[in-house]
Amino acid sequence: MTAQISAQPAPTDDKIVITFESANKAYISASRTNYSKTFPMWTHNVEGNVKIEDNKITMTGEFEKGITYDVLITVTTITDKGIVGTFKYTVFVDGKTLSTTQNTMSLVKVNTDYAKEILGTWEGRVTSEQDQYTDFEDHQWEYRADGNYIYYIKDKNSQWVNGNDSLSQYFVDGVLLCTRWKNPGPGEVEKREWWEIESIKDGVMKWTALRKNPNGTTYTATFSMTKVK
Repeated sequence: MTAQISAQPAPTDDKIVITFESANKAYISASRTNYSKTFPMWTHNVEGNVKIEDNKITMTGEFEKGITYDVLITVTTITDKGIVGTFKYTVFVDGKTLSTTQNTMSLVKVNTDYAKEILGTWEGRVTSEQDQYTDFEDHQWEYRADGNYIYYIKDKNSQWVNGNDSLSQYFVDGVLLCTRWKNPGPGEVEKREWWEIESIKDGVMKWTALRKNPNGTTYTATFSMTKVK
């Protein structure tokens, strides 16, 4: 999973997870900030072909019909803790280049996968002072094995009821948690949020995320919740 980009700590909403199944196959999951109505890719375990020659790793694959990618990693250091190198990432639409980015990146090896441990219903709140969803009120989420979740809100009698979002999906890859949702009602746009699961232990789950402000400064958001079902 991405740790640094251009020698700076990577914001959580710019992180990728690459799982190398073999010397010929890998899978990519990613937080995506550059999604749009016309380019809404939900990048979870996208399969890619791998070719390794000396210190160069090439990955190619298809996100969805007509949208393909090419990643070239020129490795400078590789250890049991991670990979450091130059990453050149190109996306094509119908064979034409849509975008190309190139950065020096470091990836850390992730030895924990919380995909199964997150299943169930959790109640908690943002614990940091600064975050776009800070309201210091408890919320509930029920994470299901099919990649969907239910968001519960309190009614006028303070009882938990289904929020009836028109879209509520998530995935966990290693420690990276990505969610997307649409609130009920006409004209609602898709929203996304990204966290890293810091720990799940003794019925308590903790999240953390490095966020970037519009002016380029960063802050750390935290979330704590307790399993209730």
